[in-house]
Amino acid sequence: MFENIACLILAAGKGTRMYSEDPKVLRPLLGHPMLYYVYRALEPIFGEDILTVVGFGRERMEKAFPEKIDRFVMQEKQLGTGHAFSCSFDALKATGAEYCLVMNGDTPLALTETLEDFLDDTMASQADIAFLSLTLDDPGAYGRVIRGKNDSVQAIIELKDYDVHVHGPETGEINSGIYLLRLDAVAPLLKELSNENKSGEYYITDLIGLGVKHGLRVDGIACGSDEFLLGVNSPRELLEAELVLQQFINETLVDKGVILRNPGQVRIGPDVIVAPGVDITGPCEIYGTTEIRQGAIVESNVVILDSLLDKRSHVRSFSHLEKAVLGESAVAGPFARLRPGAVLKENVRVGNFVEVKKSVLAKGVKAGHLTYLGDADIGENTNIGAGTITCNYDGKNKHKTIIGKEAFIGSNTAFVAPVKIGDQTLVGAGSVITKDVDAHALAVGRSRQVNLKRRKCNDESGPS
Repeated sequence: MFENIACLILAAGKGTRMYSEDPKVLRPLLGHPMLYYVYRALEPIFGEDILTVVGFGRERMEKAFPEKIDRFVMQEKQLGTGHAFSCSFDALKATGAEYCLVMNGDTPLALTETLEDFLDDTMASQADIAFLSLTLDDPGAYGRVIRGKNDSVQAIIELKDYDVHVHGPETGEINSGIYLLRLDAVAPLLKELSNENKSGEYYITDLIGLGVKHGLRVDGIACGSDEFLLGVNSPRELLEAELVLQQFINETLVDKGVILRNPGQVRIGPDVIVAPGVDITGPCEIYGTTEIRQGAIVESNVVILDSLLDKRSHVRSFSHLEKAVLGESAVAGPFARLRPGAVLKENVRVGNFVEVKKSVLAKGVKAGHLTYLGDADIGENTNIGAGTITCNYDGKNKHKTIIGKEAFIGSNTAFVAPVKIGDQTLVGAGSVITKDVDAHALAVGRSRQVNLKRRKCNDESGPS
């Protein structure tokens, strides 16, 4: 659709007002860095062919987006957005594109549809330089758009350099940080970019005034007060953007038939799939690639990450699931912790203070409370008594515990892995099991009880 347009994201800055050691664009919203959302908006238009200018914290950027590394362009010194664009110019020309869409990496709410409309309008007008503008009651710290006769664009002036006596009274129109540039037209202008301003930086916004000066066609396309196009420059703006995104996602889910109780405290990431009829109560947080299928219930004070909740499953309050699977009609919690690799199949019940890690609990297994199951396979309809643990780590390696179907494990049992317990086995309470147990057997691994007479405190034979 836009075959002759390259794409460039400016993401090299530190963002000093974010008070973070990470690059600004890595600050998270609903479980994802804000740059993730910019890619998400651009990829339906450009696919994976998106260049990104990186600089400060490059190693952390590479770790966050390893699949994008071969499309990173390095800005060794962060001397401003105009300098970042200049550093990328050769890479942009190498794409063979005639135009380039340039976008700041701190605009996580921008929508694909808005960007497509902007490209359509700009290509139709055959502008050499174009940008999206907004009109706000409070223009904040954004660059001011200056217009002349017949509403023609004259320049964009950054706030630090804006002077009402020179540039005229405030109109509230500001720069959104989204541009379309014809590469051959702006190439000569790059030599004229100057850092003679109060910030001492080279601004990409200066291309607008330079374009007007050299008789290029410059368009400022007004988008009203679309808050989705605002950049994020401070912790307050980050939180405001996250609230907008949270509300948008929640309203979309409710419109599709999801029940969200106390919705203001329900936080759901953009990649989470929630089926109609699911019932979720806030406060709760659901992130990553989680999928929740029809009829599932998620109670309050639950955190879920990259997990699957099958039909009619039930997560009770104060439970935590990470990279886990809760099978059809299975129940976890309250106060359950399902760690990576935990698979609870159909009708499994794990109760309060049960932790499961890298283990498969087959259909009908019950572990009511106070239990740790790590690196284990538990057979169908087995009952795990309170206080049971699998001792899976010997200080160097992890070992597996296998328990057959329809076994009954008494309370306070410790399985010292590797160990295998057969079907329909009964393990006595308080046992320490260090050897395999055959099917249908009774296993007791504890000392015989001995009752001794207790000495009295005033016994003359006792110590003085």
